[in-house]
Order: sequence, then structure tokens, then C-alpha cells
Amino acid sequence: MPHLTSTEIAGRIEDLYGAPLADLEAHAQDQPPGMLSALLCMHDALALAERSIDFHRDHLAPLIHPERQIGPHEVSHLLDGSRRLAEAVAVRDVHAKSVAAVLQSLARVPAPASSPPTPSPPVPAPPLPAQSTAPSR
Repeated sequence: MPHLTSTEIAGRIEDLYGAPLADLEAHAQDQPPGMLSALLCMHDALALAERSIDFHRDHLAPLIHPERQIGPHEVSHLLDGSRRLAEAVAVRDVHAKSVAAVLQSLARVPAPASSPPTPSPPVPAPPLPAQSTAPSR
């Protein structure tokens, strides 16, 4: 399964529900919990993990600059930042895989085609009263 970003996931949710993500989020707030709210929650968790990756990568970048000396003090910061970055990547991968699998299992239901109503069978005629051969009075 390919790695999907939160932007791609958002697009797939919008395609599935036929509305922009902001509208879907507003709609989900007024509804009982269901598949839409679960997908939106999974999307938010994926986006948070991606922001965490960016933060930790940006935090590590100056520490590993080629002209910077790495001393004993920096080593602990490098190890901690690397661990946090690895955790954020793992969280992102799990969320991306989960939400992609759920979205893959769902499909937009096409609107029912308007077919002409089928005519109902004709109602049988009521039975005729039996005619008697006896003279009537």
C-alpha cells in the first residue's frame, strides 16, 4: 500500500463524501459518532504526526550542520531528537496505513437510477353473480 500524506487522505475523504473537508468537519460535529467522524479523527492524527516530523527534523538540522562541532552535550540532544523523530515517523506510518485501508474498503454509493415505474398487473374483474333459472317473483 503506498504511503499517503494527510493532504491525499483529505482529498480521498472529500471524494468519498462529495464535500470539502471543512464542510464535512462542521457536519460531523452535529451528528452522532460514525464513520465520517472516525475518518476525520484519523486524518487529524495523521496531520499532527506530519507536523511533528517537520518539527523534530527542523530541530535536528542545526545540530547536525556540517560546520558544527558535536560535543558530549550535543550528543544527548541528537539522540533525543532522533528518537522523537523516529517515533513521529512510526506514528505517521501507522495512521497513514490505517486510514488508507479504511478508505480503500469504502466506496461512494451511486445515486439510485430513476427507472420508470413498472406497471402493476391489472386487477381481476369481480365475479359475475350466478344467474338462476328459477322464475323470479
